[in-house]
Amino acid sequence: MTTRLITLEGYARLKEELDYLWREKRPDTTRKVTWAASLGDRSENADYQYNKKLLREIDRRVRYLRKRIEDLKVVEHRQEQEGRVFFGAWVEVESDEGVQRRFRIVGYDEIFGRRDYISIDSPMARALLGKSVGDEAVVVTPEGEMGWVINAIDYSA
Repeated sequence: MTTRLITLEGYARLKEELDYLWREKRPDTTRKVTWAASLGDRSENADYQYNKKLLREIDRRVRYLRKRIEDLKVVEHRQEQEGRVFFGAWVEVESDEGVQRRFRIVGYDEIFGRRDYISIDSPMARALLGKSVGDEAVVVTPEGEMGWVINAIDYSA
């Protein structure tokens, strides 16, 4: 099960997606389905079949977003968090081999489409939580343990 936390920015993006799907995409697709249905034989009408399938996908996503948005807890940055890794932090780390990475620790709903975001449920995020600059975090993976040193922590976007 995933943690139900989300940043304020991530929450706004989900609300924006829901509004777009409900207010723009769904009415437009519904009009297309109605138009295609008026042409007659639906069994061989590609416009009807495609848009009907699209309408089902939109409705499925709208249901998911409505339910998910209800369950999410928005976590905002607080001044007391400065200097330590918590939810919403941008963290720069370096491995024992000298590999550097920079990412933001966010909720599950925010990681899709972003290569620089990791889920708070990931082993890396769990190992980093509560640590400060200069601390070492040991991340346990199926390949074994790997050490990472924290070079920087930032809470600004």
